[in-house]
Amino acid sequence: MADVGVDETLLKGVAERVAGEAAELVHEAWTGMNAGREVRVDTKSADTDVVTAVDHESERLVRARLAELRPDDAVLGEEGGGTAGDGVTWVVDPIDGTVNFLYGLPWFAVSVAAQVGGVSVAGAVVEPVSGRRWTAARGQGAFLDGRPLSVNAPSRLDLTLVGTGFAYKVERRAKQAGFVAGLATRVRDIRRNGAASLDLCAVAAGWLDAYVEHGLGQWDWAAGALIAAEAGGLVSLPGEDTELGPDATFAVAPSIAVPLRQALIDSGAGSI
Repeated sequence: MADVGVDETLLKGVAERVAGEAAELVHEAWTGMNAGREVRVDTKSADTDVVTAVDHESERLVRARLAELRPDDAVLGEEGGGTAGDGVTWVVDPIDGTVNFLYGLPWFAVSVAAQVGGVSVAGAVVEPVSGRRWTAARGQGAFLDGRPLSVNAPSRLDLTLVGTGFAYKVERRAKQAGFVAGLATRVRDIRRNGAASLDLCAVAAGWLDAYVEHGLGQWDWAAGALIAAEAGGLVSLPGEDTELGPDATFAVAPSIAVPLRQALIDSGAGSI
């Protein structure tokens, strides 16, 4: 990655500020929705892959604030698209966990990350309902509401709690079901929470020992993967470990990384 003289601390502050403002908007909309206010819903890749008007409103707010604070930077958003720039590119997920949001389940977040050359150097994941703020900057550690984070150190594979997720397309979901069935007999248990950025943050906090999922978008992992890595996790991103599958994201506590990776391969991760 080329050194463009970025200030990771400054970028982390911008990410947290902007994600926090968007989270306030999302929380207000979620509260209104739960009180009976109608929220417009559309679909994307499948009928189960939803996007709400609030996703679009959140991303518009983030883009507007970044245009004020960092006018020379590029922005890549899940809903509005964009392309990477030569310097800093902001990667935005305006609501990660939209289905949870729509159902009233309070496990969703706004994720904002700064990348240089496709590598995350700062980021924030903010939960609208709880208000929790997960942050990290390259080489500076990871934090939850200012408290330093550190991954777990499970001693055995059968004591490992693993997070995962499923695709929207039925054909791929069927393969993932077989993969999970094979893995379930090898680990303590499996969790499927529905928001990739927060699952990666959960690894950083020791709430999960590992997380693996196929088919994530760049906005899904841009901030969360940095937070997991800065908390001491080992992270491989899509395209980096093809034995786990060409588009697998994997974050894991180092103490269990080798046997868990093998268990994932043995369970069919590479064929999903």
